[in-house]
This record gives sequence, structure tokens and C-alpha cells, in this order.
Amino acid sequence: MSTTSFTEPAADVERALRARYDAWLVALVANDADAIAGFVTPDWIFAGENGITPGDLFLNLVRDGTLSHSAMDAVGDPIIRVYGETATLTVRVTNTAHYQGQRIESDEWTTDVFVRHDGAWRCALTHLTAVRGV
Repeated sequence: MSTTSFTEPAADVERALRARYDAWLVALVANDADAIAGFVTPDWIFAGENGITPGDLFLNLVRDGTLSHSAMDAVGDPIIRVYGETATLTVRVTNTAHYQGQRIESDEWTTDVFVRHDGAWRCALTHLTAVRGV
């Protein structure tokens, strides 16, 4: 069961997180590293099948044009759980990336761990799991 602070109803927090997540996807497709950085904590990391990747590496790759995205779409409604100043958002995401000129199509389950940081919800951890056999 989701819990929140005493001042903010869970439904309001979930709506705010969904809106923030949707805006983050827009920033990712805009390939704006500074805008993307506004959605994450300074120590943001990715966890996936290849291990841990520092978020600043991702941001630098976007910043220098080595990595870009032309599509980033949530499939269905996210599952959001709120635990005070921490929340998780899990959703299937399809995206089209371009890395060093090579097009990469991905279909992944993503879980993002958000924390309230400097008054805003920011992602501290992104966990990626490739969709298989669907």
C-alpha cells in the first residue's frame, strides 16, 4: 500500500509523478542533456543486464551527440508506489535510440526510483529489463 506525507494525498503525488515522468520522456526525445539532468539526482545510475552505468555518462553521451533518441513511449499505464519521500514508477517503454550512428530499437520494462530532491521528484535509479518473448 502506498503511503505519503501527511500533507499530500497519494493520488496527487501519483498524478504529479506521472506528469513529471511524461515530461522526462519529452526531454529524452529532445536530446537535451541539461533538461534531462533536471529530472534526475546528481548521482543517478542505471542498472541493467550489463551492470551499473553512471547517469553522468549517459548525459555526456547525449550532450556530445554520441547518443540520441527519436522515440520514447510508455506502453500502458505505469504502476506507481509512493513511500513518503520516495516513490517507484514501473512501466514498459519502447524507444528508438541512435548510438554512434547505429539505430537501436528497445522494448524494456523500466523501474525508476524517485526521491524528493531540492523540492522536486527526481530519479535516483533507473532499472532496465529487456522484454523477451512477448
